Amino acid sequence: MTASLDLATILAFVVAFSIFVYVVMDGFDLGVALLFPFFPERHDRDVMMNSVAPVWDGNETWLVLGGGALFAAFPLAYAILMPALYAPIIAMLLGLVFRGVAFEFRWRTERGRFLWDIAFTGGSLVAAFAQGVALGAILQGVTVTNNAYGGGWWDWATPFSALTGLAVVIGYALLGATWIILKTEGTLRNHAYTLANRLTYTTLAAILFVSAVTPFLEASYWQNWFAWPRILLTAPVPLGVAVLAWLLLRRLAERRDAWPFPLTLALFGLCFVGLGVSIFPYIVPDTVTIAQAAAPRMSQIFILLGVAILIPVILAYTAYAYWVFRGKMDPDEGYH
Repeated sequence: MTASLDLATILAFVVAFSIFVYVVMDGFDLGVALLFPFFPERHDRDVMMNSVAPVWDGNETWLVLGGGALFAAFPLAYAILMPALYAPIIAMLLGLVFRGVAFEFRWRTERGRFLWDIAFTGGSLVAAFAQGVALGAILQGVTVTNNAYGGGWWDWATPFSALTGLAVVIGYALLGATWIILKTEGTLRNHAYTLANRLTYTTLAAILFVSAVTPFLEASYWQNWFAWPRILLTAPVPLGVAVLAWLLLRRLAERRDAWPFPLTLALFGLCFVGLGVSIFPYIVPDTVTIAQAAAPRMSQIFILLGVAILIPVILAYTAYAYWVFRGKMDPDEGYH
């Protein structure tokens, strides 16, 4: 039982890691699209899109890996959560389709370019908001009856899920702004600094609101965060968020181009750790644990061997792609 639980925990970490990498890597290109309305000049938009064009599709590999690993390693959790989240997941996928198509079609037309700009921003907005709504729906808990989803089609639609949806949109916009700072120069970068400074405060406010509400959603969340002596282990998470926020604001004020983006990634990382603190050891909050949802032991071993090969390969080619396209964008050249 212990060995099985250990394997299940490792696979849960693999799923969480894949989802986290997807969130931060696809998050910044969704964020770039969300900022299009704040950059009305066509040339600025061209540079912004070209800054993410070489890597955006590779970033989505992690979404496929995370979803596939969840289905294979934790079929019970997949069977419960998917029906509960059909609406936001379908919306997310449609948004990603519009965003992906806009990457190519925007460069193939002059008269209809503004329509693809709308598709680029609108699809990214829908995808980002839907991801946040799905997160909120999971955190607030889903109805489980006889190891199956027992709720309704609209159970995900609550004020809390709307709050988490908005928080994710704001956070992605901050990622996008710091990415633009990292990759561009001149007036485009300067405007991104202004937006990033405002978005940092807005993101911190969103983190504060979500963090303040979450412990009251389930009794286990409160215990996980504030029970003694567990609080000694969880206290560094909010303290780390405060330190990272201070460093981010300081580096933005100093105009240190290389720092805001990795600091924002680290901020997302700590927020993700906070989610893990709230949920663990459940995979369907307060209903199904990691061990209960896990596939049979031999299946776990097979999946673990597969991801042990896949993840290093994906990390290697992803790192190579980012290395090839490293540095500042030349505004007169581009991917397209």
